[in-house]
Amino acid sequence: MGNMGIWQLLIIAVIVILLFGTKKLRSLGGDLGGAVKGFKNAMSSEEEKKALEETAAEKTAPSVEKTAPNAEKKTESKDKEQV
Repeated sequence: MGNMGIWQLLIIAVIVILLFGTKKLRSLGGDLGGAVKGFKNAMSSEEEKKALEETAAEKTAPSVEKTAPNAEKKTESKDKEQV
């Protein structure tokens, strides 16, 4: 039952065309395509927003690489003062 051949698919397609007609199927396909396109645009805009937020967060937050050398310099200067 799970395996459908080409003939079964063609029979189903003919029945669907006879029931709904080509104009209604065309408009249904256009509506479905528009919905998928809108969904993709919404997903890509969400990804762009996340990327912008991440870059903004990176610019405002100090990175570990920038703070680590400063911390080492402070400990070195304290060691020199103690000696």
